[in-house]
Formats: sequence, C-alpha cells, structure tokens
Amino acid sequence: MSSLLRPRFAAALMAVQLLSMPAQAGPWAEVGDNQLRTDIELLAEAGALDGITTHWPLPWRSIGARLRDGLDGQPETVRAAAERVLRRARAETEPGFSASLYLDATHAPSVVYGFDGMGRGQGTAQAVLDFNQGIFSGRLALGGITQNWRGNTTRLNLDESYLSARLGDVRLYGGWLSHWWGPGQVTALSLSNNARPMPQIGISRAVTDASSLPVLRWLGPWQAEFLLGVLDGPRLQRDTYYNALRVTFNPLPGLEIGLSRTQMFCGQGVSCAPLRDYFAFRNDNSIVNRTNDQGAFDIKYSGRMGELPFQIYMQAMNEDSSPITYSVTSHLFGAGIFLPVGDNPLKLTLEYADSVPTVDIFSFGTVLHGAAYNNSRYPDGMRYRGRSLGFSLDSDSTLLSLMGSWTDPGGRFWQLSLHKAAISNPLNVSGNAVTAAPVHVTLGEARVSLPLVSTGRSVRLDLAGRLQDDQPRPHRGLAAGIEAALRFDL
Repeated sequence: MSSLLRPRFAAALMAVQLLSMPAQAGPWAEVGDNQLRTDIELLAEAGALDGITTHWPLPWRSIGARLRDGLDGQPETVRAAAERVLRRARAETEPGFSASLYLDATHAPSVVYGFDGMGRGQGTAQAVLDFNQGIFSGRLALGGITQNWRGNTTRLNLDESYLSARLGDVRLYGGWLSHWWGPGQVTALSLSNNARPMPQIGISRAVTDASSLPVLRWLGPWQAEFLLGVLDGPRLQRDTYYNALRVTFNPLPGLEIGLSRTQMFCGQGVSCAPLRDYFAFRNDNSIVNRTNDQGAFDIKYSGRMGELPFQIYMQAMNEDSSPITYSVTSHLFGAGIFLPVGDNPLKLTLEYADSVPTVDIFSFGTVLHGAAYNNSRYPDGMRYRGRSLGFSLDSDSTLLSLMGSWTDPGGRFWQLSLHKAAISNPLNVSGNAVTAAPVHVTLGEARVSLPLVSTGRSVRLDLAGRLQDDQPRPHRGLAAGIEAALRFDL
C-alpha cells in the first residue's frame, strides 16, 4: 500500500475494531452472492416470492414481506431456502450500526468475472461500517485495492459505500454501488459488477409490488431504476458522464422481462447537452452520434419439468437505437435446472455469451467486428477504470460456461465452473481491454463458501482454485491460481 494511504487505512481499521456490533446491514440484497441468488430464484419459481430476480440489488422489503406469508404447503427444499434468505434479511435490515472487515487476496485474479466475482485485483482490504435508522441506510467502506503486489498500484477503495433514503415506495441513493442487470449467471451484457462501481446517484422503487393503477396493473410485480454516474479515474477522454435506466416486470407467473438503456455523454471534444441528447433516439450508420448508447432487453422464463424447476433466458444488447435492423447486437443465452440432491437442490447452468455483434438483431453470420463496448467518439468505450461495464471478456469475445452449485446441510456453498473463452479475434481492430492479442482459454474453477462462527461473531471464508490452459496476452501458457476472501463481522 502507498505511504500516503497507509496511515489513513490503519486509522480506519482501528476505528472499526473499537466497535462491537452485529452483522452487516443494508436495504438491498446486493450483487455478489450466488448462494443467495440461487435461493431467491428457487423461491420465486415456487411462488414464495415475486418474479423480479434479474434486477440487482433487490429490495429486502419485498423479499421479507412475501416470504413471511408465502410458505404454506411448500416442500422442504423451498422452506430451507426461505430460512436462509429470511435469516439474511433480518440481519441486514436490523436497525442500528454494524461493522465488518473484508479482505481478499490472490496472485492471479480470474479472467472470467461473473455475478459472484471475487477480487478485481490481487489484493483488497476494507473496513466497513453500516447503519439502518428509520428511512435512512448507509455504508462507509474504506480501504485499498492493489492490482499488483509488486508494483505501486494501491488505490483508495470506497467501493459499495453509499447513503440512501426511502421516501414512501421510492429509494434515493448516492455512492459507489454495484449493479447486475440481466438474467445471466456469468455475464450481464450492458451493466454488471465486472468494473468497479463508479460514483453515482440514483432512484429506484423500494418495493417490487404490482401497481394498483389500472394502466400498470398488467405489468405485475415490477422494478424501475435510473442512475447518473461520473466516469472518473484514468481516461483518455475526461469529463465523461454515464446514465442508465432499467425497467423489469413480471406480467405472468414465471415470466420476467427487462428493458434497459445505458448512455455515455458529454466528455472532451463532444457537445454537452444531456437533455437534448437523451431523447435523440436516432443513432444509426447514417448519422454521427453525439453520445455512446446501448439498449438491451432480456427475457427469462421459470417453470417445472415434472418436479424439476428450470429456467431459460436470453439477453440482447444493441449498440444502435434501431431495435431490429442495423441494431449491432450482442447476445446471451442460458438455461438452468435444479436437481434433487438431499435436502437442497443442485443447480446446473449452461450459458453462452457472444459480444461479436450481429448487424441486425438475429443476423448470425453477418457481424460488425469491434463494435461492442467501443465507440469512435468515445475512445475509452463503455469501460470504467480499464474494465468493461458489462461482459467481463470485453469486445468481440465468446464465452461458453457450465456451472454446478449446491448448498450442503451445513450451509456451505460449493460451486464448480468450466469456461471456454475466445477473447477478441483478428478482425477486431477497435481493441479489447482484456488481451493485447486474440487468445482461446479454457478455465476451470472450484469454489467453496464457508460460514464460520468465531466467539459468537459471523465469519465467512470464500476459497477459489483455478486452472487454465492459456492466458490473455502478453502472458502465455498454463496458469493456476488460488484466491481467498474473508469477511469478519465485528
């Protein structure tokens, strides 16, 4: 850690260690925990929760209220999942203050960064102070992140710090908050947790209940969110801003639909008229764009094959405003099934992501290389601090993933993943942030999440081991890595 940050970080750690408070708190179920997400998806399929499962973070108010009333007649697997989720909801919405320490260390961060991604660098340390009081919630997460143990790359880390207020059924927030918009388990094309969260302000619904208004009632349960962020940090083009809008609704049992729009605007050398440009929807090959826009839609269906819960889903992300022709579309397809193994089901997921965009929405074979996440007016592209805001493998890449995950009777969460990646390709002249030259990588990962108790306080240890047959350039050859993350509630 740099000498400038060392005393500040030590002081923050000392201040938090003087506190003796229960578990981490917050108004949302946040991005990053695959065990929690799997439980919520299982509960939604069983009808114990509404069908809003692709718009993270998810408000605890809707989850807790539905679970307390929706477990009559449910099988033991659903009741066990509900117990885990309710325990988590009670701990995180408890009034008052809570404190924790978070540490993550590895010598080789994962090339593939999914919903449950661990460190974005080789080391992360944060002291975290949360509070819930009335309509207000907040968090101060203070620490450092380093990209390389051997270099002077340590930076101040405020990731996941925020302040929020609930006004009726609306929540206002500001801070550094991660999002995951879409049904993918490994990839969200337009907005994910792959990049560190940018400083932002936003507004969202505080509940996902169906509207009582006749015009909106047909939407069923729904969520809407708008955020405005600043793309600070090292960039080729300064003074660039970002906004994102998503609406998700559940009109029929098992059916979830999401619509989103993300936009980069202003910036050096670009005219800055946010209101004018936000409503300028024409952005095709005949017009020079004033903003960098992406539009996405996704569909997820959950049901049962006999007694086995399953889900199928897709997401499409357009680089142009035309929804069908000259849409410049990246794609995601996936399916999952829950298989009975003891008291808790084993979830298998098969997913394919492709950021080699088709010229028209489904014109497979007719593509526009290098268009995804790149833009002629915005040389940094849809990226923040060197990482894509969506797909972790960036532009002109494909990723085929097979995952299996299971919670054992002791509450430990086990996960195996196999990924086959093609990162960039020779026809991509616009660049890829992950690799300096095209490369094919096969990567296997084994993970376990261990809930521990130390002197009556909650401790969670996440361990991961990885093996891959090649590496993003300029590195080459077989590589293995281990990673450990520890969260200790004070």
